[in-house]
Amino acid sequence: MLIKPMPTTSAAGRQRLAELADRFQDQDSSCRQTVAEIISQVRQRGDAALLEYTRKFDSPDFRLDQLKVSEAEITDAFQLVDPELLATLDLAIRRITTFHEHEKEESWTITGDHGIITGRLVNPVDSAGLYVPGGQGGQTPLVSSVLMNGIPAGIAGVKRRVMVTPPDRQGQVNPALLVAAAKIGITEIYKAGSAWAIAALAYGTETIKRVDVIVGPGNQFVAEAKQQVSGRVRIDMVAGPSEVLIVADATATPAYIAADMLAQAEHDPQALAMLVTTSPIIAEQVVTELEKQLPLLSRAGIARKSLAERGTILLAENEAEMVEIANRLAAEHLELMVAEPFVMVKEIRHAGAIFLGSHVPESTGDYLAGPNHVLPTMGTARFSSALGVETFVKKSSLISYPREALLADSIHIQRLANLEGLSAHARSAAIRTDG
Repeated sequence: MLIKPMPTTSAAGRQRLAELADRFQDQDSSCRQTVAEIISQVRQRGDAALLEYTRKFDSPDFRLDQLKVSEAEITDAFQLVDPELLATLDLAIRRITTFHEHEKEESWTITGDHGIITGRLVNPVDSAGLYVPGGQGGQTPLVSSVLMNGIPAGIAGVKRRVMVTPPDRQGQVNPALLVAAAKIGITEIYKAGSAWAIAALAYGTETIKRVDVIVGPGNQFVAEAKQQVSGRVRIDMVAGPSEVLIVADATATPAYIAADMLAQAEHDPQALAMLVTTSPIIAEQVVTELEKQLPLLSRAGIARKSLAERGTILLAENEAEMVEIANRLAAEHLELMVAEPFVMVKEIRHAGAIFLGSHVPESTGDYLAGPNHVLPTMGTARFSSALGVETFVKKSSLISYPREALLADSIHIQRLANLEGLSAHARSAAIRTDG
């Protein structure tokens, strides 16, 4: 049996729940020193280091004058992309833009006692770097990553959006990536990948100017590099393996559940596909469907390994326990395949994205629905949110005091400052109001 269903009341079920609730894992440290050396080399040698690493790992005959994607390459890309894909990109861009427009925050002020004005000023960062993985040597371009990272940055008002992506062996970038970027207004694109691209974005080189925020998915070298430069720049998150938790009652369709578990499992062997259901019959039928659908997949080997080693089916006592488990696990993707999903969702407190009903596969959120697909993993949805417009803005406090307001507050400021032993703080208020 590919996955053995476990009652939550059994010893095995309790143990598996405990493991899942504590599934946060630190980054793989095996590449830490290698990444640190790469970052150091880019900081010291700039473009020369980028050229060396790109030739070694991506494109043996790469030249420095190929580093920046030219206008001609972008123009040519539009001629190489299927018109049907262009139409799909337009639809996705429209949906993602419409959703993220609602995330915009406005600056605000309030007037208090004695004419004191306080408030918050919301401004975009000056620049953002978007990392886009190569996708099997350019064969599987991740256009959705371009859109999900680039559109919110544009809505936030970021003036300079920079995309980096590794070239293929011929020193080219898949035209679909160039078209997706150009359609959302990104034309500063560089052919650089892995940790050296992250280092260039964080510290700058002769060709690539540094940025303020770095977002985008990648392998362990990209994730480690982002973690090492965080603090100097803002990063979106250090993500763990992708995951889905499906909550299903007796009304759910086993074939749909299995299809969605497989969609998660095909990401990589560490992907986590989970089902919690109150119906033993549904659980058994899902296992049957998994075996039935697996041979149909192009990545069947990866999906099978993921399900066999990490897949989980839990049998809950009742609906209330399913909700409790969903909140406890705080999954990246949460699917509510129940009779009344809009009732159940009122009880959900922790999830990256919530899919309501049986006709909403996770892939709707990955590509077309509109909400962002960059989501917190490993249970961090308890305190983290999806990437959005707020990722690309920062907020400054505003404070304005007329003299009469400071006269009223000075004694209180001095009292607190003196309590903390900061006499200069106290005097800075007193000097303006004494005498």
